[in-house]
Amino acid sequence: MPEGDTVWLTARKLNDALAGRVLTVFDLRVPRFATIDLTGREVLDVTPRGKHLLARIDGGFTLHSHLRMDGSWRVFAAGERWRGGPGHQIRAVLGNSEHTAVGYRLPVLELLRTQDEERVVGHLGPDLLGPDWDPGAAVRNLLADSDRPLGEALLDQRNLAGIGNVYKSELAFLARATPWLPVGELPSGVPERLVATAHRLLEANKNHFDRRTTPGERRTEQRLFVYGRAGRPCLRCGTLIRKAGLDERVTYWCPCCQSGPVGTAGAIG
Repeated sequence: MPEGDTVWLTARKLNDALAGRVLTVFDLRVPRFATIDLTGREVLDVTPRGKHLLARIDGGFTLHSHLRMDGSWRVFAAGERWRGGPGHQIRAVLGNSEHTAVGYRLPVLELLRTQDEERVVGHLGPDLLGPDWDPGAAVRNLLADSDRPLGEALLDQRNLAGIGNVYKSELAFLARATPWLPVGELPSGVPERLVATAHRLLEANKNHFDRRTTPGERRTEQRLFVYGRAGRPCLRCGTLIRKAGLDERVTYWCPCCQSGPVGTAGAIG
């Protein structure tokens, strides 16, 4: 599931494959940009911003993409068979003499002027993995609406950029609060520790795709404390983990370790 750490690693792989090289293939398979050809131009860099990817191309162009729930970029050696989904799911192909980057199922893909990047990322709060990271600002943003549920506040990219549904559930667990607890009811010092933990976890996971929030060398099914573990025993207290919600907004929590109100929509476990 793409979150800030996944996007950071994706950007690094794309940058390694494309930056400093001239495009020999530029194919955007979305109607609005399908006729634009930037072959012959150099890719300057590929930069992550929260969950957004910005591929800057010589001439003042930026290819902006967002993975949302199931989008992905795959990098292949020149001539290598592409793997990542059927051909009709391909939205973008960028290639040079050594590598080809293929974007699958990209729900957001647009070409804009680099000078206009703020239009698509200017609303974001401090980036957990960016040079603008500011924990103090992130805490202030989270607490700005004291009645807002913790989970909602964490997911709002205007507060801090990079947290998705996995980290939402994991951070609430580590804060010992349910995701429905109003942020204004968090005990003193907890918001600061929560923000510091978010930064530490994303930093620890940004160089690999097998994300973990639990300490030690646990089994694969124990890499996360609560996310995806409904009906399994809590790794801290043994109580069965529960979940509520549907599809991409499902939430996991431990009814014993976490205090606060509980969501009921679709609750199971």
